[in-house]
Amino acid sequence: MENRKKIREMTVTALLSVLLAVAGMFRLPGIVPGTEFQLSAPFAVCIAACFGFKKYIKIGILASAIQMALGTYSIVNVTISMIFRLVAGGVLGIFGVHPITIAISGPLGTVAGRLILGCITGTSPLALIAAALPGMVFTAVGSVIMFPVMKRVVGAENIRC
Repeated sequence: MENRKKIREMTVTALLSVLLAVAGMFRLPGIVPGTEFQLSAPFAVCIAACFGFKKYIKIGILASAIQMALGTYSIVNVTISMIFRLVAGGVLGIFGVHPITIAISGPLGTVAGRLILGCITGTSPLALIAAALPGMVFTAVGSVIMFPVMKRVVGAENIRC
């Protein structure tokens, strides 16, 4: 019985990693160039809320490895993604899973990622954050809408929200 549980956990982790990697490859275009939105952000927040910080980081590392192996991500992309994951997952891990933390964790992760990206590229972080504002709104709204659905699908009934 213990083996079945481990196999199930590994399968769920692998499946969510692939889904996160594939979602990270798709971007919705914005009206202004540079304001595209990555579809993986609200999905990532929901993974962190449903499965917890530790499992979310494992899933994120595997997703980044997949994207690196496929050549769709560079070290800079992985760095920014991991900053997002640490901040968004950290907010949920520290402050708990509530509608407010679900809504703000993704945008806070994006702000942190843009600050680091600004440092790496020598670009104004404020300009990067301004370009990301439409996506941050979409992430906040999308996360709040997706969470109850994901919670029900994965059977995470022990999560109070």
